[in-house]
Amino acid sequence: MNKNELIEKAKKIRNNVIDMSFRAKSGHIGSSSSAVDILTYIYFNFMNVNPKNPFDENRDYFFLSKGHACTAFYSTLHEKGFIPKNILDGFGKDGGTLNKHPDKNVKFGIELSTGSLGQCLSVGAGLAFGFKKNLKNNRVLVLLSDGECEEGSIWEAALFIASHKLNNLIVLIDYNKIQALGNTNEIVNLEPFADKWKAMNFEVFRVNGHDFEQIDSAFKKISKDKPTVIIFDTIKGKGIPFLENTLKSHYHVLNEEEHKICKECLK
Repeated sequence: MNKNELIEKAKKIRNNVIDMSFRAKSGHIGSSSSAVDILTYIYFNFMNVNPKNPFDENRDYFFLSKGHACTAFYSTLHEKGFIPKNILDGFGKDGGTLNKHPDKNVKFGIELSTGSLGQCLSVGAGLAFGFKKNLKNNRVLVLLSDGECEEGSIWEAALFIASHKLNNLIVLIDYNKIQALGNTNEIVNLEPFADKWKAMNFEVFRVNGHDFEQIDSAFKKISKDKPTVIIFDTIKGKGIPFLENTLKSHYHVLNEEEHKICKECLK
C-alpha cells in the first residue's frame, strides 16, 4: 500500500464529488464524502477489477448498497479508468448516462442498479453463494450505510451469509452515524453494533474509515473461514468543515460561494 498515493487519489475523488454535485444541483455530499476513503482503498489497493476487461469472469464484484452516495462511486470509477470524463461531467443531466442512483452498466464498472436500501446485501449473498458452490475465487464486497442496518432485510441476509460461511463476501459499513432525518442512535440505536455481527459468527473489524493504515490492517486480516464485516467509523461530509458531521450535509445543495469554499478546503 502506498498511503500517499491513496491520499492524493481520495482528494481527487472528493473534488469530483463537489464539482458533480454543484453542477447537477444534487445533494448527498455528506454521504458520498464519508465513503470516499473506503472506495479509494478497495479500488486502488484490494479489488481485482480491470477497466480494460470489465466483463472478466474472474473479477471481484462491488455493490454500492447506499446508492445515494453515487457521486463518490462514479468518481472512483472515473479515477480507476472505467468512466470517461465526458460521461462523468454529464452526471444528473437530461440525456446523461449517470443518474442520481446507480444503474447497472458493467462496461462502466457498475454491477447492479442500487439505492433501494436494505436489499443489496441479499443480492451479494446470492452471488457469493453461487461462486462458492461453483468453486470460483471471485469476491463480493457490499458497502452499506448505517441507517439501512436498521432494516430487517439486512439481518435476514446476514443469517444466510453466516449460515453458509460465505468467506468470499465482505460487508463494508459506512458508520457516519447520521441518516436522512437525524442521528442513528436517536432513531434506532445500532449499538452494540460490532457485537451483533460477532454474535452471528462474522469476523468483525472496526476501524477509522479515514485512516488508510487502519483500513489496510483490517483487510489484511480478513478471515478465510467465515464472512467478514468491517465497520468504518467515518465523518459525514469529511473534508468540508462546514458540512462535517452535520445533518445538513445529507441533502444540502451547494450555492456558488459554497462551491468555492469547498474547493479551497480540498486543495
